[in-house]
Amino acid sequence: MTTPRKVVVVGYDGAELVDIACVTTAFGLASRLGAEPAYQVRLASSDGGDIRSEHGVILRSQTKLDVVGDFDTLIVSGGDGHQTAAADAQLIRQVRRLAHRARRVASVCTGATILAACGLLDGRRATTHWMYADELAERYPKVNVDSAPIFIRDGGISTSGGVTASLDLTLELVAEDHGAELARWVALGMVTYLQRPGNEAQMSIFTTAPRPDHVALRAAIDYAVANPGGDLSVAALAAHAGVSARHLTRLFREHLDEPPGASVRRIRLEIAARMAATTDQPISQVAHQCGFGSAESMRQAFVTRFGVSPRTFRKTQGMTQEVGRAPQPGPNATDRATALS
Repeated sequence: MTTPRKVVVVGYDGAELVDIACVTTAFGLASRLGAEPAYQVRLASSDGGDIRSEHGVILRSQTKLDVVGDFDTLIVSGGDGHQTAAADAQLIRQVRRLAHRARRVASVCTGATILAACGLLDGRRATTHWMYADELAERYPKVNVDSAPIFIRDGGISTSGGVTASLDLTLELVAEDHGAELARWVALGMVTYLQRPGNEAQMSIFTTAPRPDHVALRAAIDYAVANPGGDLSVAALAAHAGVSARHLTRLFREHLDEPPGASVRRIRLEIAARMAATTDQPISQVAHQCGFGSAESMRQAFVTRFGVSPRTFRKTQGMTQEVGRAPQPGPNATDRATALS
């Protein structure tokens, strides 16, 4: 048997339980499904004592940070206690020490605050929960904070967005270690939507809440989402919403702080990205269905927003299967299916 790949998850009072559980469960399931070497995950705290999570659940840490031996990956949890943790000199000293010994370092959600307090994010691009991005940028001006992506990997240091984004990042780490197939099986075992690409937005038309209160504005947006390939000019949206084009433009600016055209472009691009990542339709067909004048105009929009072309986006995310289709059988597929039962 090979030596296990050791992962240290840093917890503290006020850490978010889901931040910890998504990481530990995903790595544990990867081992169960045949990861070789398997993962050995340990929850560590500064003093080795119990951790009172953000909502009161008590977790028992398995080791003290200052006695951690050889290991591979260091992951710092987020949670409401992140500011207090970032002010804990002993914790910061230990995290900084371990980070310099780790092959790779990551943070979940507001765990980025702790990495920033260690100076590990200086000069790097990083993300955190969108609600705390401005706070992180203000307190640590040397960090290039980008609140949009699900996760960001900058060299050997990764940061992820809020809460369940920790699962997306962990799946990325599993894929890096053992390939995309095993990562898909882990996602399947956790009954999640495969794996969201790191550059997918934390806030999108599919998750942003609340929806606009104004009936006409809501009608216009719902129509655009349902008909991305149709006529979504201001005049057409206004006619569908039963208001004048001038009034609809005023509603968009008042409630969404952007003109109708900007919202339409964002809607079309997000739907196109989802189709590119989850279907095998030709890129030209995706462009047509999402209202882009040509595949080239969609390519330019992808490069501007995601930094890659639609084809590269599809290829690198490895999610060209149709939504709801399980991973195709491969080596040890039967054993993996049995492990999930």
